[in-house]
Amino acid sequence: MNALIVLLVSIAVLACGYVFYGGWLAKQWGIEPDRPTPAHELEDGKDYVPAAPYVVLGHHFSSIAGAGPINGPIQAAIFGWVPVLLWVLIGGIFFGATHDFGALFASIRHKGQTLATVIAQNIDGTAKKLFCIFAYLTLILVVAAFASIVASTFAVSPVPSGDPAKAAAVEAANMANMRTAMISVLFIVVAVVYGVLTRGRKLPAAANIVSAIAIIVAVVALGYNLPLIALDNTTWMILVGLYILVASVAPVWILLQPRDYLSSYLLYGMIALALVGIVGAGIAGDAASLDIPAFTGFAATAGESKVAASGFLFPALFITIACGAISGFHSLVASGTTSKQLDREAEAQPIAYGGMLLECLVAVISLCAVAFVFSGYLDGTYASPTQVFAAGLSQMLACVPGLAGAESVAYALLVLAVSVFCLTSLDTATRLGRYMFQELFTPHGMEAADLTGWRAVLVNPWVATIITVALGVGLGLTGYQLVWPLFGAANQLLAALGLLAVCAWLGNAGRNNKMFYIPMAFMMVVTLTSLALTVWAKIGLLAAGTVDAATVLQLVIGVLLMVFAVVLAAKGCRTIFGKKQAA
Repeated sequence: MNALIVLLVSIAVLACGYVFYGGWLAKQWGIEPDRPTPAHELEDGKDYVPAAPYVVLGHHFSSIAGAGPINGPIQAAIFGWVPVLLWVLIGGIFFGATHDFGALFASIRHKGQTLATVIAQNIDGTAKKLFCIFAYLTLILVVAAFASIVASTFAVSPVPSGDPAKAAAVEAANMANMRTAMISVLFIVVAVVYGVLTRGRKLPAAANIVSAIAIIVAVVALGYNLPLIALDNTTWMILVGLYILVASVAPVWILLQPRDYLSSYLLYGMIALALVGIVGAGIAGDAASLDIPAFTGFAATAGESKVAASGFLFPALFITIACGAISGFHSLVASGTTSKQLDREAEAQPIAYGGMLLECLVAVISLCAVAFVFSGYLDGTYASPTQVFAAGLSQMLACVPGLAGAESVAYALLVLAVSVFCLTSLDTATRLGRYMFQELFTPHGMEAADLTGWRAVLVNPWVATIITVALGVGLGLTGYQLVWPLFGAANQLLAALGLLAVCAWLGNAGRNNKMFYIPMAFMMVVTLTSLALTVWAKIGLLAAGTVDAATVLQLVIGVLLMVFAVVLAAKGCRTIFGKKQAA
């Protein structure tokens, strides 16, 4: 594998996809550049707040990216680089970007409401409730996972005695975590100040960009040199829970918009750093003939690797690589928060379709990173996809003349970037979880303000958020891995349902929806196959006498997801292929 050629070909293919296929979709669906958006029509200074396109892109890209396009391709690399690359490019252009663009467009044409409302208006109320359950379950798992990841990235561990080498390693890891924690905390504080100072001010784009980059450099430098926070994992889990509780209820202009906007430059910087490393290593000849196989077969085992996935190519590849190809979480972000901030309808394509293709680029970069350190990936040298990503790119960067000494600094910055995006996705997921919880208990055709009794209590923003945070953080504290094996399938099932929702609406509105047929059917088959394999495996364990909470819980959830998926698919197909409703 030649990393430079793979990168250049991928950029060209993604650019063509945006211009030709993305532009075609915009024409087919009837994007109206001057049509007022919900952010203006329903502006409330809290959730509905119009923002400049680069601010909205910063929020959207930071929220959907997270660690997903890094983890998935690296784990799936065990199947070879060709299947990974093909799924990222084909899936990204024709599946994922179409899914994200469609979800955002459907939401802005439904007053900025989530896909649950789109489903209720175009299929029925039962389908809406099933979708809300799916979405809420997935978001709880996202909160649990990302809270656990963030806490472990920030936490310090006791330094062992009696083994100087081990003690030194732990102390070094603790220092890295303290630096990451300090930078992240400073980031939040500065973001709030930035949001307050820029509120209502029309700053020139150039001034906004320059000030954002200067702030990031200052925060990183200060936090790196003053690592003052040393807390254990449990304490950080509690603090993270309190943070997302407040952050997800606060008006978006106070924290969400400025924090995501600022953090997006970290992501852009990470991409730029990666591009320099890949191009530099390619020109130097160090990335011209990497030892990663093109294809390893239709079944794979992790072996000694602590990172690699295992299982059959179908469906494992399409479940493992979610973000970077197609992810149901993206539809929740697009219809939950992004649609409420969009200034003009014309910005839907660059933000949603373009944002997804940028994520595809991150996935390609991740593939190049794992290819560069593939032997260490196989022998268990690296304990996490983040380590593989940072090690591969920092080692590539060290191949560039004059940058040999930058490897350790680059490694730290890359780990920091991944951690920041996990935190970004975390509070966005919490806010979306609150929206979904509220919709679950709001009857179709009614507004939250019209509810009384117990429903009014449950849809209260603070109550809904507290319940969501308690469930998510509690699951993260007590072992979210009990249901984690089902997360990938649940997330991709959400993608299938998101495609289903948009397809139904477009059909009812008399617009071309045929581009959804193949992606929708494919993702449904992939999901159901994965769930069936999981259920079969758990039944086998129970039959063999392995009766524990994890096995039973995974079996029950797997069966429920399969049943709900079939019911929703049947309802959706009747709507799509039956008699068309009035637009």
